[in-house]
Amino acid sequence: MNLRAPVTLLDVAQRAGVSVATASRVLNGGDRVPRPELQERVKAAADELGYTPNAQAQALAKSSTNLVGILVHDIEDPYFAAIANGVMRAADERNLLVMMASTFRDSDREIAYLSSLRAQRARAAVMIGSRRTDEASLARTATEVETFLNSGAGLALVSQSGMPAHTIEPDNRAGAAEMARSLVRLGWRKFAVLGGPDSLATARDRREGFVAALADAGLQPLVVQAGEFTRDGGYAAAGELLDRKADVDCLFAVNDVMAVGAMSALRARGVDVPNEIGVAGFDDIATLRDVWPGLTTVRLPLEQMGRRALELAIAGGEPTTETFKAEVVLRESTARA
Repeated sequence: MNLRAPVTLLDVAQRAGVSVATASRVLNGGDRVPRPELQERVKAAADELGYTPNAQAQALAKSSTNLVGILVHDIEDPYFAAIANGVMRAADERNLLVMMASTFRDSDREIAYLSSLRAQRARAAVMIGSRRTDEASLARTATEVETFLNSGAGLALVSQSGMPAHTIEPDNRAGAAEMARSLVRLGWRKFAVLGGPDSLATARDRREGFVAALADAGLQPLVVQAGEFTRDGGYAAAGELLDRKADVDCLFAVNDVMAVGAMSALRARGVDVPNEIGVAGFDDIATLRDVWPGLTTVRLPLEQMGRRALELAIAGGEPTTETFKAEVVLRESTARA
């Protein structure tokens, strides 16, 4: 069986009666743009022959591709998915292709993906995920971030302050503090905090903001329970509190997926929410629409954060930090009889 040989740039140049360099500038891009009549001849020849431009050649000609990378900690988490969706919609509006990868909160994996995007001459990248508190991993990440930016690509980070790049920062401390004040106004007094892992700055900031606001009201949490930043982490942490027979009347989880897990654990143990224990979370993820009782939470404009991150990454320039305000949303999970 004879297979047709692929059409080459030389074939197109010969059909159009131009040099290979001219054909390349028309089809792969470049600083020097040929005359309009030459562009028309080359494009017509390419269409007649069915020529497909080489992506690597385009990258070399333009110093970058139309590729945008999204690195998230865990795409299964609705928080990250909502932000990534904002990035992808903004990229689509700019005719940019998106490649997405989950790092599973592994800093070495994050660095490897960013290095791979640099090798592919990606135009920009958005890194979404809480900054870790480990100084060694922070230093390694900062080095790769600088190398990525020095390659000419753009970069923005979400919830990873302290890096030498554009940063979108949700106001975690202020949002958690306002949640504490709101719950106190509702009459809740005996708090437990499902605080997430100590290694993540987002968890720490939300936990500390909540506890500080309780202190201003003359209160302190009876329990601060660490756990994984996941639904199962919330389920396990709530189960441990019940096993310890902690005398609490309200749980605050530092993200919604933990709060949903905690509500499932309470329901499995026959504990009524909110008549016996109130529950609150943070983020206002879309899946809360299907949770009953409706979860009190702190709303962040997640998709808007993703959109703005891509805008900053594409724009480039000197690093800036933009903070997005959080808003408390009271629902049935903390309603008092």
